[in-house]
Amino acid sequence: MKKIYFTSAVLLCMIAAKAQFTYDYLKAADNYYKKADYNSAAEYYEKYLNTSKPAVKKEGFNPYTAQTTVTTKKVAVSSRQQAVFYLAESYRRLNYPSKAAGYYKQALEEGESAFPLAGYHYATSLRALGQYEESEKAFTHFLDMYKTDDAYSEAARKEILSLRFVQEQLAKKDLKLYTLTKADEPLNTKGANYAPAWLNENTLLFTSTRADSAAGGKKQVYTNRLYQALYSAGAIGTITKTDLPQANDYHQGVVSITPDGNTLFITRWTLVQGVKKSAIYHSSRNGNGWSSPVLLDSLINTPGFNAQQPYVMEGGKYLLYASDKPGGHGGFDLWYAELDATGKPVSSTNLGEAINTAHDELAPYYHAASGTLVFSGNGRIGMGGYDFFYSKGTLASLGAPVNFGYPVNSVKDDVYFVSRGSARNILEDVFLSSDRAAECCLELFSLRKIKPLKQVNGLVVTCDNNEPLAGAVIQIVDTINHTTVFTKTTGADGSYSFTMEEFQPLKAIATLHGYDTGALHFNAPLNEEADNLLNPALCLIKEAPPVEAVIVIDNVYYDFDKSVLKEVSYPALDKVVSMLNDHPAMVIEIGAHTDDKGSDAYNLKLSEARAASVVAYLISKGIDKDRLQSKGYGASMPVAPNKHEDGKDNPEGRQQNRRTEFKVLKN
Repeated sequence: MKKIYFTSAVLLCMIAAKAQFTYDYLKAADNYYKKADYNSAAEYYEKYLNTSKPAVKKEGFNPYTAQTTVTTKKVAVSSRQQAVFYLAESYRRLNYPSKAAGYYKQALEEGESAFPLAGYHYATSLRALGQYEESEKAFTHFLDMYKTDDAYSEAARKEILSLRFVQEQLAKKDLKLYTLTKADEPLNTKGANYAPAWLNENTLLFTSTRADSAAGGKKQVYTNRLYQALYSAGAIGTITKTDLPQANDYHQGVVSITPDGNTLFITRWTLVQGVKKSAIYHSSRNGNGWSSPVLLDSLINTPGFNAQQPYVMEGGKYLLYASDKPGGHGGFDLWYAELDATGKPVSSTNLGEAINTAHDELAPYYHAASGTLVFSGNGRIGMGGYDFFYSKGTLASLGAPVNFGYPVNSVKDDVYFVSRGSARNILEDVFLSSDRAAECCLELFSLRKIKPLKQVNGLVVTCDNNEPLAGAVIQIVDTINHTTVFTKTTGADGSYSFTMEEFQPLKAIATLHGYDTGALHFNAPLNEEADNLLNPALCLIKEAPPVEAVIVIDNVYYDFDKSVLKEVSYPALDKVVSMLNDHPAMVIEIGAHTDDKGSDAYNLKLSEARAASVVAYLISKGIDKDRLQSKGYGASMPVAPNKHEDGKDNPEGRQQNRRTEFKVLKN
């Protein structure tokens, strides 16, 4: 009996010990979660769930109110149920969708009504994993269940549109022009590696949370520090930590250097009671290193708000940055500050609603060669998460932002962009950071896009019947510099084509003997990404015949021995109408002729009536009667013999003599 009691006591002790361990895991996990140490929180929630019994109560713990922000209320609920949800949240905040999705799904299965926003985050995790169809279904189900009209329901509707945008982007025909390569070690190592910036031609700065043996204890990992990599001929060389003083408990990274290389602007941040507090500092070059960073004044760092991600524009006169301070449009906005000769900000201006949305715009970068602002945002239709957008123009006049699309963007977060591309091709030589190939963190990628020459095609035709004109000389003129950039000759089908590096305002001038010179202005297709432009047909007008020129109008027929026009004559006369419209000052005489059958008086009368019929037809087509005269010549002006020399009838000659002509009286 004593043995039984002893065994029972041991078992009870073991159970109590396990319960204590389980309790301690959960307590530690909750503590880390409250401090926003999501990596540690996830570790201990995992331990707790692996040791606790799955006793889930039906009544739901509701970590969210039906508002747009997340709240955590203590209610009567199973701790295990709460742990599952917080574990999903931790992995989401660690950008670990493959882990987050499973726990969100479990949280929904254990009590969907208890977690009204779990469905939203479950759908975003599926989208990040490339499960687009399932993600769209999950968003649709979320909208069916979630009855609050707030930022989350609005975002879900936008996400559904974005998922359709994703499908379109993945089917683009020019994907073969892109080369996207994830950087190898040592540039990408375990942890986050992001925010590339060029210190000089051969030195790349970037931020990383890689292990640092110089820092003891826990600070060895998960702290953001600034590093630099030697770069030559497309290859990464030695990587070292930048000699920039870094205080304990501070993270720092996302830098920009002034053009003279002597001033560095940097983001530094801390976690205060689980909340990130960021600000922009500046540092001066000190030999081979940098001075201790100094906080910029309240013009940039408004007390109580965040400023981050500085970028000094070419020339050093302006500093771009992101901030959630008052005066914006919601979330983080993009701002620019004017710098004086010493590099001190003297004014700060919001980039306005053309760029900023009610959500977040981050990581501004300006590509001076092409005059393009690049930034990351999550407030517009896109691939998912943060996408890269570009806007053409100057700070004072920026165009509507355009999504770069796939593969510049992915279904995960794409943040921080730097280009050494040309004015023609900003994507020619790019470094960017993205978590598209990672389970948790941003990584560095190189991107190159081949930009094919632009091709222009066109056709030269006659204005009267759109017949192609071969042999027309096409002169392409730059309308800005007034220089000829190309000269082409149309082929047998009247076509011409040429290539150019970029579309620009041009004019095509076509010349061909026997026709008036024609011209066509053209610029670029509406689709900025298009590589081909098909110009409208350039039509040429036949030159006006000289005064006193007499032209036979072929294929004009009348009823036998009458002046009534046959319908078969209309097409020939319509060409005369077209000619008169093309030459509005022209005045003509319509002359009608007969052969010598019949009396002279009869033939004269018949020819006058026939000429008058033609004039009447031309007037019916809109030609001013004052530009038309009619005259009958009878048989007085034959162009061929009516009889052969032997006295026999000559039908062919008579047919030539029975004709209708026009003579130019005035041009």
